Amino acid sequence: MREIQEKIRRLCDERGALLLAHNYQRDEIQEIADITGDSLGLSMEAARNDKKVIVFCGVHFMAESAAILAPDKTVLLPRADAGCPMADMVTAEGLRELKARHPDATVVTYVNSSAAVKAESDICCTSSNAINVARSLDARKLLLVPDRNLGRYIARHVPDKECICWEGYCPTHDRLKVEEVRKARAEHPGA
Repeated sequence: MREIQEKIRRLCDERGALLLAHNYQRDEIQEIADITGDSLGLSMEAARNDKKVIVFCGVHFMAESAAILAPDKTVLLPRADAGCPMADMVTAEGLRELKARHPDATVVTYVNSSAAVKAESDICCTSSNAINVARSLDARKLLLVPDRNLGRYIARHVPDKECICWEGYCPTHDRLKVEEVRKARAEHPGA
C-alpha cells in the first residue's frame, strides 16, 4: 500500500495537483491528502487554492461542487462511479415533477446533491445553516430535498411554514439509533 501511496503523491506533486480527501475516505487516502475535510469545506478549498488541478477523493456531487466553485480549474474524480446513495435518491426530473405539483413552493436543496438537482432549486443550504435559510424565505411552503431527516429537522424548527420533504436519506445515518448516539455523546462529551 505504501508504494501506491508514494506513486499517487509523486504524480500529484509532479502535476501540481491538490489532493483533497473527504472525511469518509479510507485512512490510506487521507494520509497522503493535502487537505481532508467535509464536502463543502473541501470544495471551497479547491476554489481558494492556487493549484489548477484538483484531485477530489470523494463522490460525484463533491467534485461537481468544486468545479462550480472553481470553474477555471480541472477537477478530477478518481472513481467516476463514486456516488452518494442519498444524492442519487433525487433526480432533476423527479424534482421537476414535485415542483409541478407544488408551483407555489420554494425548493430548498441540501448541498449534498447533484448539480442537476441544485439547478432546479431556488436555494441551497448546509446542515448548519438550514434553519436560518428556511426562516429567511418569504415562501409559506417549502420543498426540502433530498434528505428527509434534515427536512423534518427544519420542519420542527420552522413551524410557520408547510414543509414537504423528499423521502431521501443517508443509509449510514439511517442505521444509527438514538441510544447509540446518546452513548457516544456520553463517552465523548467534547466531540
